This record gives sequence, structure tokens and C-alpha cells, in this order.
Amino acid sequence: MKVIVAGYSKTGTTSLAAALSELGYNVYDFLDHFWYHGDKWAKILSSSGGSIEDFKEMYESVDAVTDCPPNLIWEELLQVFPDTKIILTTREEDDWYKSYSKHNEVLRKNFTHKIMQILSPTGWKFFKFCRNNVMCRSGLHMRHPFYLSYHSNAILLKRGFRQHTKYCQQNCPPDKLLVYNVHQGWAPLCEFLGKEIPDKPFPRENIGGNVSDKLMATHPAFIRIQREAAITSVLLCLTLCLVTYKCHKFHPRALLLDKLRSLFQRWFC
Repeated sequence: MKVIVAGYSKTGTTSLAAALSELGYNVYDFLDHFWYHGDKWAKILSSSGGSIEDFKEMYESVDAVTDCPPNLIWEELLQVFPDTKIILTTREEDDWYKSYSKHNEVLRKNFTHKIMQILSPTGWKFFKFCRNNVMCRSGLHMRHPFYLSYHSNAILLKRGFRQHTKYCQQNCPPDKLLVYNVHQGWAPLCEFLGKEIPDKPFPRENIGGNVSDKLMATHPAFIRIQREAAITSVLLCLTLCLVTYKCHKFHPRALLLDKLRSLFQRWFC
């Protein structure tokens, strides 16, 4: 591993992942951590915990990691890969909180995304992966994909963001650390990594939390989730049709109406 991006989500990590890919790095972002190492992260983020050997096996052939969960354990990864450079993406904390809240609001309103997590085994694993990350970062617990309590304590979240930023600045070896805002563009990033500046604009991804739609169409994790959800939907429809047929065959319509009328009279008359 060559680069660990230790900044919080919503500090330009998706744009930076695209920039690192442009510079020739093999980058694992949030969905990649789930897709390739979801089972291992489930163990690491649970009470079972992980080990140095787990991290070495997971990321030995990866050039760079961004977003959760690696940004939460950058110190442990640095122990495993001592020559790695750390990029701490930063942002003004009020702007970060607004972006974080807007992203959660977009997810909260995405009914299709939620129902797919219910109907797909892979989707349910993805939900638990997200839940574990949210729990570790902010202490919130989402019981199911339709759990709507995304509205969290702004003061505590900002404090956690601030503490994470300060801790990285104070504890990362200065010669390995770049404190970076993606609005600075290519120059400080390429100087830090020893790369030539590409002859193209710096990437801007996930503007307004819109990256989910793009990933749902392109990432293998979401493609599998959509396929599994479609299969489950068809099976549920067939089951419902069979049950309806059986009820109609063995309980004629008149008999069903009589039963419904009797129940109505018992409850409301």
C-alpha cells in the first residue's frame, strides 16, 4: 500500500479516489471495501476484532484506500505498511456537516435503495456493513434499512470530526502527512506523491450526494444487489399468485365474502 486517505467521508474522498486512479493508483473506495472484504470487515468491526495479519492480507496488493472503514484505523494500517503516505482530507466543519446531512437525506428518500437491501442477501450484508461503519464513526444504530433516525446530534458529530482531524495531525509522522483540501487541485497532491500533474481538470465527484445513482448502474456490488432483488420480487409475486389461487379454489368467493362480512359485523357493529 502506498496511500491511506484518513479524512472523513464528505471531505472530497470520492473526488480524491478518482484523482488517485488518474495518477495510476489501484484505489479501493467505500464500496470496494464492502465488495472485496465485506466479511472480514464485519469481523473487524464487531466484538471479534481484527489483527495485523488481516489488514496485510486484505490490502497488500492495493495501492490506495479511501473512505470508511480504513480512514478510522489509519494508524493500524500504517503499522502494517510503514512506508505508506497519509492524506488527511479536510473541510470547514459546518460545510462538512451540511454535506453529511444532505447525503443522509438523499439516502433516506431513496426508497428503491432501501427495498433492494431488504430483498437482496447481498443488499442486507451491505446494510449491515454501512450500519457497522455508522456505529463506529458516530454511535448511531440503524436497526433496519427503513430506520429513519438519520437526524443526529450536530454538536457531537462536529466534535468527532474535529477530534479525528486534530488527532491525525498530531499523531501522524509529519514527513508522511499531507493535510489537503480537494479544492487545492493537482499541485500539492502531485508534489506530495512525486507525480506529474495531469493535463486535465481535477475530478469532482459526488456533488450533492449524487454518486449513488452512478454506482448503482456501474459497480458490481450494486449490480448483484439489483439482480438478487429482481429475482426475489419475481418469487414473491409467484408465491402471492399461488396463495391467491389456492384461496380462491378452496374458499369460493361467496364464502370469503361471508367470512369478511361476519368479521366486519363482529368488529364494528
